[in-house]
Amino acid sequence: MIPLGRLGGLALLTLTIGMTGSARSAEPVSLGVFTDWTAYTYKAPDTAVCYIVSQPKASDAARKVKRDPIFFIVTHMPGRKINGEVSTIIGYPFKESTMVQLKVDGTEFELFTNGDGAWADTTEKEKKIVTAMKQGQKFTVRGTSWKGTETTDTYSLNGFSAAMDKIDSSCK
Repeated sequence: MIPLGRLGGLALLTLTIGMTGSARSAEPVSLGVFTDWTAYTYKAPDTAVCYIVSQPKASDAARKVKRDPIFFIVTHMPGRKINGEVSTIIGYPFKESTMVQLKVDGTEFELFTNGDGAWADTTEKEKKIVTAMKQGQKFTVRGTSWKGTETTDTYSLNGFSAAMDKIDSSCK
């Protein structure tokens, strides 16, 4: 079973990215660009939302694959008691019942999948991932599309700690 609370940030971000300006209740406001990460905030009906986002520096696949935009996100929603929700939008629907392998330098984690998103399944795991990311240089996200194609996205962690500090101070 997917913990519905864990889907909050990515669902809100997906709606924010996908809507036209006239349909949105709150336009995200940039809190700054921190090398390879950008911090944003906006007001949801029940909470302030702050998030940082980055896109991969490289993407590799076993064969040619068409993908929508790819993002890695860390979200705070203090009104929902969510702090450091780790998620990715991979750009294709994942193969059902598969896990995503997240590797921060030498440390590996698994994320559960639903549609085109993946999340850490516990707050404890999220804290470990964020800590590893603050100390790391790069990370990879490896997943399998619904068609069975494996992809690996490589991200930079340059600016990650500064971007996290910004949303930590902006979204309490």
